[in-house]
Amino acid sequence: MSKTVNISSASQLNNLLQSSKIVVTDFYADWCGPCKQIAPIYEQLSAELSRPNHITFAKVNTEQQKEVAQEYQVTALPTFIIFKKAKIVEQIKEADPRKLQSIIKKLSAEADSDGANGFGEWTAVILPKGYSDITDQVDVRGLDLLNSDSDYGTARILFESSRPSALDSGNGKGKGPANGDEEKKDWVESDTDEQLMLYIPFMSTLKVHTLHITSLPPKDGEDVPMRPKTIQIYSNRAHVLGFDEAEDVAATQEITLTPRDWDEKTGTAKVELRFVKFQNVTSLVLFVVDGEGDGEKVRVDRLRIVGETGEKRDQGKLEKVGEHE
Repeated sequence: MSKTVNISSASQLNNLLQSSKIVVTDFYADWCGPCKQIAPIYEQLSAELSRPNHITFAKVNTEQQKEVAQEYQVTALPTFIIFKKAKIVEQIKEADPRKLQSIIKKLSAEADSDGANGFGEWTAVILPKGYSDITDQVDVRGLDLLNSDSDYGTARILFESSRPSALDSGNGKGKGPANGDEEKKDWVESDTDEQLMLYIPFMSTLKVHTLHITSLPPKDGEDVPMRPKTIQIYSNRAHVLGFDEAEDVAATQEITLTPRDWDEKTGTAKVELRFVKFQNVTSLVLFVVDGEGDGEKVRVDRLRIVGETGEKRDQGKLEKVGEHE
């Protein structure tokens, strides 16, 4: 399976630049002869050198993504633009395989010497061999979150690649990323009770291996929220489940987290899924049933998804592929 990411929007590319240390981008067109000639070499480099959130290879069809091509002033095809930490470090405006290989392998060696683990430094997570961070496949336009307190972040904040502000503030009392605005807190809290219901649609059909859930509630104070304890996971639903509806639908998997599951430094718990049940996934529903403790609310700061990316979905047809019993 190809590891190359096909860019379908400017926001997808921007998210990729934030989540991967090095991004190699091939700007091409279907009618371009030199583009077709170098494509197999590019795919070979992608297969050999791709490492999740460390080195990512992407392709931009300039006929379909004209705004992206204009933003980066692409006037010749193929054009290869290489980003490091979201900044352009190299541009190759020709189908020169030797030059392309030389530059990419040099940057790959430099990235190795940096010692990054490929999943975002704050998570302290080593990805399982053969799998990658596929959080960028979340279709944030279709997210739905029930019973969330409007004083805190929306569902989109859960999938930000940025470091949670609570890790830097001490005692879990972080501020949002926008100018320190206290009103823009970069986490989600439940509202009337400890339950949350989150609908997550994907832009591709995925194989989901692991979920990483970050929860950083304050250690003291009034009305301190809880970390999630019992989580029911449903795959391939067409929409979010109502709380009453969830009682009548069998979960694909139920998880019970204990205090020892949470990493002390990052506040992150790894949820390993029954991989055989999450092989052809177009959406997930996460139902936080209760929290760990005696509080009245539950808090979630970030969600990361690990697995494999498959066939891209037609975003005009959000259909159920099939439900697991």
